[in-house]
Amino acid sequence: MEVATAHAMLRRTSAGETGPVLRVYRPDAPVVAFGRRDSLLPGFPDAVAAARDAGFTPVLRAPGGRAVAYTENSLVVDHVAPDPGRLAGLEERFVGYAELWSEVLAAHGVAAQVGAVPGEYCPGAHSVNARGRVKLVGTAQRMVRGAWLFSAVAILDDADALRPLLAEIYRALDLPFDDDSVGSIADESPGTSLAGFEDSVVAAYDARFGLTPAAMPEELLTRAKALAADHRVIA
Repeated sequence: MEVATAHAMLRRTSAGETGPVLRVYRPDAPVVAFGRRDSLLPGFPDAVAAARDAGFTPVLRAPGGRAVAYTENSLVVDHVAPDPGRLAGLEERFVGYAELWSEVLAAHGVAAQVGAVPGEYCPGAHSVNARGRVKLVGTAQRMVRGAWLFSAVAILDDADALRPLLAEIYRALDLPFDDDSVGSIADESPGTSLAGFEDSVVAAYDARFGLTPAAMPEELLTRAKALAADHRVIA
């Protein structure tokens, strides 16, 4: 339901039913979010089995990219907005959001940098890392006619649980990975609470975009339930 809700947000916005929407949440359970390309690889069933054996729920996420693992000690931000019709702005969004997350992390005492860490999971030029050594925030996009979805996952804690699991998953998928690239905000800035970090993230988005708190519409939840099967892993 968590990843299906992002999909439903994108559907509603692309249809012109709503304007920009931002959802910030803490996962209800440990998750491995696979990209659609992952599901086409021969080792996908073994990667899914590794996730389940470790107590993580495997899902197929709406944005692009490779497998990402996170626990309840993480923060996920899904931002959806109408697109003027040119399907443009992809690079600008990657750059702008990387700057936003870097500033939030720096405010918490993290030596934040933008750029891929060698051997990182779901590699990307606009990952946000600490000291150029460990990945802390991953970002991904999905663009459809009429709207875009930009998602970010920040790892606050539990890096020790994520490293061996991601190593096993990427080994099954036959993709490059170095478990030393997995970090957490708690390791870089001890004492940072998830609640306090979430407040900082919301404040940063509010300063940049202007937010109006709202309840989750029932229609959105109904649509998410209908889309949930698209994100369920059967393998």
